[in-house]
Amino acid sequence: MLKLYIGNKNYSSWSMRPWVLLKQANIAFEEVMVRFDSFDADSQFSKTMSGITPVGKVPVLDDEGLVVWDTLAIAEYLAEKYPAKNLWPQDTKARARARSICAEMHSGFGALRSACPMNIEASFPDVGQLIWRDKPAVRADVARILGMWSELLNTHGGPMLFGAFTIADAYFAPVAMRLKTYALPVQPHITAYIEQLCAMPGVKAWVTDALAENDFRDFEEPHRLHR
Repeated sequence: MLKLYIGNKNYSSWSMRPWVLLKQANIAFEEVMVRFDSFDADSQFSKTMSGITPVGKVPVLDDEGLVVWDTLAIAEYLAEKYPAKNLWPQDTKARARARSICAEMHSGFGALRSACPMNIEASFPDVGQLIWRDKPAVRADVARILGMWSELLNTHGGPMLFGAFTIADAYFAPVAMRLKTYALPVQPHITAYIEQLCAMPGVKAWVTDALAENDFRDFEEPHRLHR
């Protein structure tokens, strides 16, 4: 059976992507959660992950000894291993666009990532208002994402970015979490997409588990008062 190493579900946006993809596609896998304690070299997390992958990070997919790391590599591997699942769009041009936007997400949107770290359990609308007011780079990132989503939803008719659920929706699920947590302004049709995405069984299961963790990590909580 496939084995997927992930971090805390409340915080680990990168872990969310392949986990949601596997769950939504009904691909059986064993989850191994490696708790975030810190990312120092002598932390238990770093010691554990450095023994599994050269980069020492999550997520990591282990397929009977074949270790695949990095979310894009994991997604491509799963798409090749399970072609009948149609994890990428079937149309060649749509598939190229889906790969493009996933690669853009993979390497970009640093302002949004930095200012609005994923924190599913939290609700920070006041923080979000300040970020929106004071950080034009965040506004630019969000505008690009919402423009992208709008174009795709209009082209493919929804309810997902390419009609049916694909790797692209799994890839942008953490962005949807950020938009909700920080109550960043979006148009009604984007709110509808986010609601549809959150209702998907894979996303819903991840969020349910994240809310049940109750494992607050100080270094992942720049906006929350210490409890």
